[in-house]
Amino acid sequence: MNFPILSSITFLPLIGAFFVFLTKSDKGDNNRGAIYISIFTTFVNFFISLFLWYSFDTETSNFQFLEEINWISGFIKFKFGIDGISILFIILTTLITPICVISCINSVKIRLKEFLIAILVLETFMIGVFCSLDLVIFYLFFEAGLIPMFLIIGIWGGTRKVYSAFKFFLFTLLGSILMLIAIIAIYWITGTTDVTQIYEIKIPQEFQYLLWLAFFSSFAVKLPMWPVHTWLPDAHVEAPTAGSVILAAILLKMGGYGFLRFSVGMFPIASEYFTPLIFALSIIAVIYTSLVALMQDDMKKLIAYSSVAHMGFVTIGIFTFNKQGIEGSLIQMLSHGLISAALFLCVGVLYDRTHSRLIKTYGGIVQVLPKYSILFMVFALGTLGLPGTFGFVGEFLVLVGTFKVNILVAIIASIGVILAAAYILWLYKRVVFGKLENDQLKKIKDVNLSEGSILLFLCLLIIFFGFYPEPLLETIRVSVDNLINNYNLEITRNIALK
Repeated sequence: MNFPILSSITFLPLIGAFFVFLTKSDKGDNNRGAIYISIFTTFVNFFISLFLWYSFDTETSNFQFLEEINWISGFIKFKFGIDGISILFIILTTLITPICVISCINSVKIRLKEFLIAILVLETFMIGVFCSLDLVIFYLFFEAGLIPMFLIIGIWGGTRKVYSAFKFFLFTLLGSILMLIAIIAIYWITGTTDVTQIYEIKIPQEFQYLLWLAFFSSFAVKLPMWPVHTWLPDAHVEAPTAGSVILAAILLKMGGYGFLRFSVGMFPIASEYFTPLIFALSIIAVIYTSLVALMQDDMKKLIAYSSVAHMGFVTIGIFTFNKQGIEGSLIQMLSHGLISAALFLCVGVLYDRTHSRLIKTYGGIVQVLPKYSILFMVFALGTLGLPGTFGFVGEFLVLVGTFKVNILVAIIASIGVILAAAYILWLYKRVVFGKLENDQLKKIKDVNLSEGSILLFLCLLIIFFGFYPEPLLETIRVSVDNLINNYNLEITRNIALK
């Protein structure tokens, strides 16, 4: 394909943001032109990404749709390309962004035009992360995404928005400084920042350990892993609904993607060496944050802590280094992207009507919001991994893969599944069932057309992929096999040299 489809998908939202900037606001800070342009841009980008998926060759592990331009005297190449691992994250990004645009129309009351610009710019940076095949370009996109999200939290957030925005920014930035130093070191060692060339050159073992730790410092914060997860609950609580959706559905996945593409791909020997550390931190995340979620009185904070627990399953699966574990971690990231987005949208629906996220505010809403309650139930069941929902597929594969390498880790991680059922069902019971004692709740209306359409669409996706995940597994299968084979070859070669 001669058409630069990856560049088109990446930079189309940026072009849309430029046209939104040129529009003039109507009375009351409303801007229909900006809304129409944003919806049109994000939907076109989604359909282009579906065409990309349709054109993708699932029989090869090579990077496809390659685009390469020398940027700085041959030192840095603007190189794009995708494989079976990255394409699904692009689809997820282009799917979630129009949902965020539609959901923010009624919930964002001030400076809607600027909010839409931030969302579109952020989409460009997120897609760029998953397309980049040069370490410097990857780093630029990876860090640039902090700016629009910082503004989304800091301008349109809650009462503690400035504190949460700076905490989010500093945590993620400080973790990435070490990654930048590591990228410079990789160029010094290999003479290139091209990811495909680095895969072929093989970084010497003596350098892998420190480089792995440097990349780990960034990906662990972004994912986030325990104990560097503390920025996430604050960011989620203060962010507007659309900001929480993007943060949970896509931005967190950059950490998991980074572990697969760079930590395992470039530093296989160090990855094996630090596997016990990953398992230990992941188990703590699964158990500890699940228990913390049980104690929350804020719905957003509960869902935020559940995200940390679910990301613990992701890191466990990645570092099993087997087919079931890695495929499970990828499916877990995709399912969490849909389910967490739906849960935050559900919280947003209630918050727009009552301006409260506290669980004690609610109770008995099934009597006034029956449609909402049914949709919320599906998302809750997906969170706890009920068979037949998308959430079950990833967790099941991760646990199967983990049982093959470490039975104790698998058993302890399984407890997290029980705890997930405890905190999400406890949340659902207190919000939906019981007596309708709050008089304010008796006046609220059920989901409107736009809210109901978005939630129903996500509900159908969660059920469909829960019963039939094969299209996703077929897309990632060859790339995962190639990643595992390269890892095994490098470990075998290292053992032979010893």
